[in-house]
Amino acid sequence: MTRLQGLVADTEGTCTYALEFAHDDILQVSYVELSIDTALPLICQRSLQRFLLPVSMVQRLGLIRSEEEESSLPEGWEPWLVPEDGMLRPLELVEDELVLAVPVVPLSPDGEAVDKDWAPTEEEISKANPFAALAALKKQ
Repeated sequence: MTRLQGLVADTEGTCTYALEFAHDDILQVSYVELSIDTALPLICQRSLQRFLLPVSMVQRLGLIRSEEEESSLPEGWEPWLVPEDGMLRPLELVEDELVLAVPVVPLSPDGEAVDKDWAPTEEEISKANPFAALAALKKQ
């Protein structure tokens, strides 16, 4: 899972997944139901510590051969464009879903909250404002 490697802290751990292929006779659509259970090792952006993000999902993917078929899928189904050779690669399905599960800003639920108010340091207070001269001219 090379695309996922750049998003996680390390490659330790296991991922359990199951694929169930079926065909909906009413909708005339083939689909795959994907179940994933794992814990992604991420770096908390508050504390910069490694933590495990539990991921447990079930996703139904409608197998389509062209983008026009996407509108025929029921609500809640995600489209999966089948390659021209007709061969699905299970690891790609799993990796895509795990990449989507990684948050934009990983935050550990056990991480310490950061104070929102940052008081200026003595050095910042004592520094002269570079725009003070402009403010004085504006008052004239």
